[in-house]
Amino acid sequence: MEAARRLFLTDGLQVTLARVASEAGVSKGGLIYHFGSKEDLVTALAVRMVHEFRHEVEERVEADDAGPGRLVRAYVRVSVDPAADQTLAQERQALEVILGTVAEVHEIWRADSRWWKDALATDGLPELTRDLVIAAADGVWATVEWGDPYPPGRTEALRDRLLALTHEWGE
Repeated sequence: MEAARRLFLTDGLQVTLARVASEAGVSKGGLIYHFGSKEDLVTALAVRMVHEFRHEVEERVEADDAGPGRLVRAYVRVSVDPAADQTLAQERQALEVILGTVAEVHEIWRADSRWWKDALATDGLPELTRDLVIAAADGVWATVEWGDPYPPGRTEALRDRLLALTHEWGE
């Protein structure tokens, strides 16, 4: 999948399975054994991206944070991370655009969106606060794609303010 990711980023989805296999150092038959078609490889890569993001968020839930909004705060920490590698973030977003041209991938992302809505809905924050904080965090993340991210000090201030909002909602 790593070879496919690299090739899709540089050459798009027109890359052949033979080329992916060559890049990965495996036979085409070996690749087809694991991924029956290019569509299967593309959807597997999309599922991998979904699970990687979920794992990143789970890793950022603070062990001593038992209050309402703990999952939202972890989501913010991942999405608004001033230490994040901008090149990797831009690659991830570019790959999302490329994979997004496949209809099956849209269904994977819709299912993931529903999963997040359900998971975040049980996180204990009022719906409006939760939606505002998540939308803002996603917006800060999107500035990387636009090529004009906030400077590091501003990104940290935005992250801290969003985190604070998850504690102030009852005031």
